Amino acid sequence: MQQLYLVQQLNLGLKPLSGAAFELLSNEFRPLILDTRSPESFAKGFIQSSINIRLDNNLAMWIEELIPDIKQENLLVTENVAEKESIIRLSRVGYYCAIGYLDEGFDAWKSEGKEVDHVDRISAEEFSNHLKNGAKVFDVRKASEFASQHVEGANNTPLGTINDYLAEFPKDEPFILHCAGGYRSMIASSILKQRGWDNFVDVVGGFDAIKNTDVAVTDYVCPTTLL
Repeated sequence: MQQLYLVQQLNLGLKPLSGAAFELLSNEFRPLILDTRSPESFAKGFIQSSINIRLDNNLAMWIEELIPDIKQENLLVTENVAEKESIIRLSRVGYYCAIGYLDEGFDAWKSEGKEVDHVDRISAEEFSNHLKNGAKVFDVRKASEFASQHVEGANNTPLGTINDYLAEFPKDEPFILHCAGGYRSMIASSILKQRGWDNFVDVVGGFDAIKNTDVAVTDYVCPTTLL
């Protein structure tokens, strides 16, 4: 029975939608727009209100953690013809509510001249200059990663808790987001964009790149000593 249900949902989710049809469903039913492209592709351009979670082994985990309503209908934006794989991974944590995908992906949407958004990004070297101007920094890595080593003066708001701590992010001054390498901070960026924030930048390469610059970081503490 479970297998039959999955097949039915696959058939429903694997419905190619033109840009116009995708936009109509989005406006009428307000589904979650799940963009499973890479963080790099997403940052350059995406459909407004999309949430970016890259299609990999962590997709199901982050969906389960950040989107608690398993009955939330969703529309998919993928790359490399990955619609079926996206639906299968979602089904592994009980999300069976894909209602279609954008045919020919984001490029088709953009070619139709429809409205798009993007995430501003800076290099680790540019991050250093921003810090000198007093910019606030939000590190969305896990608390244990932050405790091990972090940028001096940074705030820690782990991605898994971001929906409960949105009030920590200012709306009246610029700030900077980063994680370890750019995957989680782009998820955080998409969530903040969806909720109305537009006054931040994301660091390409995250903390892995930052710690190789002249930015002041705390002394390294071996994670095993933090258990």
